Amino acid sequence: MNPAKHWDEVYATKATDAVSWYRPHLETSLALIDQAARGRNASVIDVGGGESTLVDDLLSRPALSLTVLDISRKALDKTKNRLGHAATRVEWIAGDVTQAVLPAQAYDIWHDRAVFHFLTSAADRAAYVAQVRRTVRPGGYVIVSAFGPEGPAKCSGLDVVRYDDGQLHGEFGSGFRLLESQREIHMTPWGTPQQFVYCFCRADFPPTI
Repeated sequence: MNPAKHWDEVYATKATDAVSWYRPHLETSLALIDQAARGRNASVIDVGGGESTLVDDLLSRPALSLTVLDISRKALDKTKNRLGHAATRVEWIAGDVTQAVLPAQAYDIWHDRAVFHFLTSAADRAAYVAQVRRTVRPGGYVIVSAFGPEGPAKCSGLDVVRYDDGQLHGEFGSGFRLLESQREIHMTPWGTPQQFVYCFCRADFPPTI
C-alpha cells in the first residue's frame, strides 16, 4: 500500500466533517499547546494536521509560528483553500513524518493527534521518535495523542496500535519527561465514542543534529 495515495483518496472522497477524527475544535490539544506556549513566541508543528481545524484556532494566537505536516497533499490543499489568505502564515509540508526532511532544533512544541497509532512497525516508531529528538529544541514540549486501550483496532481501513498512558510514554523513553497524561472520549460525527490517550512531555534530552 502507498500511504500517501491511501490518504489522498480518503480526503478526496470524504467531506471535512465526515471522517471519524473530525472535531470542530480540539479543546484538549489547544489547552496543552497554550500551557506549553505560555503566551510567548513559540514555533509549533502539527503532525498529521490534514484537514484538522487546529490550525484555524492556532492562527488566532499571533505569538505562534505554525507548521503543518501531513502525508496527504490533498488534505493540505483543502485546508489551505479553506483558510484563504491566512494560509500564507503557515508553513505547509507534505510528507511522511518518519522520512520528511525537517529542520534541526526548529520547534518549541510538537503536536500529534492520531498519527502515532498508525505506526504499526517498531522501525517506523523509532524513526518517528528520532525525528522528534532531532527537531524539537531542548526544553521544548511534545504532545502526542493516540487511541487508548479501549479505542478502535482499525481506522480508515488500517490497523492501529492502542496504548495506555505508560505504554505511549514508554515508546519515547526517559528523555521525554512526562508532565501530564489524560484520556479523552472523542465522539465521531456519527456518535461513536473513541478513546484517546494524551501524553504531554518536556524534552529533557540533549540536542541531536
